[in-house]
Amino acid sequence: MAITDLRGTTFLVTGAASGIGRALAHAASDRGARLVLTDLQENALDDVVRSIRERGGTVLHAAALDISDYDAVTAFARDVHEACGSLDIVANVAGVSVWGTVDRLRHEHWKLMVDVNLMGPIHVIENFVPAMIEAGRGGHIVNVSSAAGLLALPWHAAYSASKFGLRGLSEVLRFDLRRDGIGVSLVVPGAVRTPLVDSVQIVGVDRDRPEVRELTRRFVRHAATPEKVAERIVAGILKNRFMVYTSFDTRFGYWWARKFAPPYNLVMQAANDYFRRVVGTR
Repeated sequence: MAITDLRGTTFLVTGAASGIGRALAHAASDRGARLVLTDLQENALDDVVRSIRERGGTVLHAAALDISDYDAVTAFARDVHEACGSLDIVANVAGVSVWGTVDRLRHEHWKLMVDVNLMGPIHVIENFVPAMIEAGRGGHIVNVSSAAGLLALPWHAAYSASKFGLRGLSEVLRFDLRRDGIGVSLVVPGAVRTPLVDSVQIVGVDRDRPEVRELTRRFVRHAATPEKVAERIVAGILKNRFMVYTSFDTRFGYWWARKFAPPYNLVMQAANDYFRRVVGTR
C-alpha cells in the first residue's frame, strides 16, 4: 500500500549524519517515523541520534558503516531485521562526488563514484527490499540521484555515470515493485547547501583559486537548504511521486533537454567550454 502517513513507519536513512540525510532523518522523526540510521562518520551519526532522541524522536537502530561494503550492509540488515523487523521506507541518501575531465580522472575516482553512489544503494536495496515484499505491507524506496543524473553537467562524467545508473535502476523498480505496493521516488537535487559543497574534489584544480572560490560562492547563493530538500522528499513519499525535484532550474532543464535538444546541446557545450576556461588549469 502507498505510504500516506509517516507515523509508526520504520524508516531507514543512509548518509544520515549530515546534509540531506540528517535533515530527512529529522523531518521523518518529526512526523512520527521510527528511524534506522547509518552513515560512514560514527561521531557525527551519534550526534544525530542524540539530537533526535532529545526532541522526543525514536531511533530504533543506528550503526556506522560503508554502504559500498556489501558484507557490512548485509550484517547491518541482519541486525536491523532481528531488532526491528522489515522496513517500511528505505531512503538511499549517502553519496560522494568527484569532478574532473576524463584525462585527469583516475581509475580510483571512477570506482569510488560507482561503488558508493550506485552499488551502495544496490546493496541496501537487495538486503532490505525482499523483506519488505515478503511482509506484504507495501512501502516506499527513495533514491537520491542528482541533476547530474538528468543533464550533461560539465566535468561530471564519473559522478554522472553513477547517478544516471541510479536513475535507470529507479525507473525499473518503479514498475517492477508496483505490484507489491512499494512506491519509488527518484530525487534529483540541483544545488544544495551541504558540506559536500566544500569537500567535493575537482581533480587537478586548486579549490583556493579566486575563480574557483567565486564559482563556489555563486553555487551556494542559489543552493537549496537540506531542510527544503527533505521536505520535498517527504512530500514525494506521501504523494507517491516518482520524480522529486528540489529546484525549478533542474525541472526546467530536464524538460528543455527533452523538448528542445539542439539548443540544449549548444548551451551544454558552451557551459562546458566556460567551465574549462574558468576552472581549468592554465
